[in-house]
Order: sequence, then C-alpha cells, then structure tokens
Amino acid sequence: MDTKEALAIAQEAGLDLVEVASQARPPVCRIMDFGKYVYEQQKKAKDSKGSSSKTKEVKFRPRVDIHDFMTKLRRAEEFLDKGNKVKLTLSFRGREMAHTEVGYDTMGRAIKDLEHMATADNTPRLVGRNINVMLSPLPANKRRPKYSPHLLESDKPDDKPDKPDKPDEPEKADEDEKEPVEADVNEEQ
Repeated sequence: MDTKEALAIAQEAGLDLVEVASQARPPVCRIMDFGKYVYEQQKKAKDSKGSSSKTKEVKFRPRVDIHDFMTKLRRAEEFLDKGNKVKLTLSFRGREMAHTEVGYDTMGRAIKDLEHMATADNTPRLVGRNINVMLSPLPANKRRPKYSPHLLESDKPDDKPDKPDKPDEPEKADEDEKEPVEADVNEEQ
C-alpha cells in the first residue's frame, strides 16, 4: 500500500502509522495506537523485572523472652509468605559471647519453628558478635502459616460461640426455700 494512503486511513481512524520492520523490503508498517503500544511494552518490562525477591532481616537476642520470640517469628513468617528471603541475626553483647551455645540454641529453635515456611540456606555461623543464617521461602503451595492469624484460613468465625455474650442469670430459688431464710433474719432482730 502506498504510504500516503496508509497515512490517510490511520488519520481517519484516529490512530498512528507505525513502522514495525524497517529492514524488510518493502518496509512493514502497522496502524495502531502508539501510546498504548509503548505503555504495554513498559508494563511487560516492569513485570519481568519484579520476579526478584527482597531480603528482610529479623534480629534476635540470646535471652529473648518467649512472647518476643513469637512476635519475631510472626514477622518472619509474614515476610516469607510474601516470597521474601529472611536473614535471621542474633547479636551478642558483652559477656554473652562466653555462652554462644545459648545463641545457637535460639537460632536452631527459630529455624525449626519456621521450617513449615522456609528452608535454611546454610547452618548458622558466628561472624564477629553475630550469628547469621539465611532462610529461603518454600514454594507458595507448600507454605503453611502457623503463627500469623491473618494468614490462616481456619480463622473464620464460628456459628456458635464457646461462651454466651451475656452471663446466665442465677436460677431463682423456690418460694419455699426463701421463706425460712427471711424468717431467720426476722427472728434475729
């Protein structure tokens, strides 16, 4: 088709005449919305870049309390559920370095408690005053959230609550039983 004819058709349709293959003889052109084409190409390029995962870090102390420990596990589980890698770091201060076995026990417990969501890339290592280990998330279909209530599917409200909203009223005693009590009170006065 002649270039002028193709350009006239494109202008009538409100679209652009875009050269697709300039090396071909004759050159190949297409009638399309060029702005939409550029947008779709950018979107495809952005989606292909987004496959890499980020690394998140969760820090522990050797003598961490059980509630703090569970909170940190919950956070690590959320990161892993989003597909991020998690670096567990346990820091020692002062004389805590004399008992590194306590730190290794804490890290081992954390790895064991997160094995339903991730696998450890290597064994925990002491580097300076820190013990580090990297966790990689399991495939999405094998992850089983355990500590994050909002990630659990079994957290749906029941039809019947365990406890009633209003406490039961005390049962009323028979009239016969009340009279002697009142009589006793009157006699004492």
